[in-house]
Amino acid sequence: MFGDQQVKILIADDDPVSRRLAERMLKNFGYEVIAVANGRDAARELSATGGPRLALIDWMMPELDGLGVCRHVRNKQDQSYVYILLLTSKQSSEDVVEGLKAGADDYLTKPCHPAELQARLHTGQRILSLEDRLVEAREEMRFKATHDTLTSLWNRGAVLALLKSELSRSVRENLPVSLLMCDIDHFKKINDLHGHLAGDEVLREVSKRLLESVRAYDAVGRYGGEEFLIVLGGCQRDDLKVRAEHVRRGICDVPFETTYGSISVSLSVGAVTIESWNNSSPMEPF
Repeated sequence: MFGDQQVKILIADDDPVSRRLAERMLKNFGYEVIAVANGRDAARELSATGGPRLALIDWMMPELDGLGVCRHVRNKQDQSYVYILLLTSKQSSEDVVEGLKAGADDYLTKPCHPAELQARLHTGQRILSLEDRLVEAREEMRFKATHDTLTSLWNRGAVLALLKSELSRSVRENLPVSLLMCDIDHFKKINDLHGHLAGDEVLREVSKRLLESVRAYDAVGRYGGEEFLIVLGGCQRDDLKVRAEHVRRGICDVPFETTYGSISVSLSVGAVTIESWNNSSPMEPF
């Protein structure tokens, strides 16, 4: 997240002198500073897409105080984590507990020492970096659980789940769903003549071309081996033959240039449109 790029930080303080001094100090620390004079503006900036993820918030402010800003930010479940450092002249343990319960990550009493502020902000950056790495790891695990390792298409379980969801939507909205079951012709012969690594290249290129042949919101999955399932939401029966032929020609018309030479590939496509569904499982015959 951070690396060599300048980190955005928000300073919210209704006192113009304190705000300008803090802004100058934060710029000297190397931050890109956004300064606001009240809690409402602070909450808006911190909730904006691409907004600061470090915040230095004064406790006492008009319109919305520091605790209100903390609560507002913590109630936003769909955004990246924001590290909030609360500035306060309050020093009782009860006040500190109240601030932390409202969602502040840390606090400093005013006036704060520059070196201590910088150290606390560095701690915040480390925490945000850790959170980003955890999010990346979670997304990587989610991708691996739902996508085919070789082709990066949806795997069998994921594409069947998407099919089931599309069928449910078709019932609710009275829309058709069309399916294409695609099978690479004579794939064993490709492996036998050119080797399994060439076969892997063919599978990856077929996957790429299938994605290019459908709409962005259609689902393409590797059903197994050299078989692929395409889910075409809202596709009418009358349009299906044209769509299937477009997919087939996307594979057949241009030979595949692989590390092991040029390989001509053909594709067999089975097509069906489902216009009414009796709630059977996608794993069962329609």
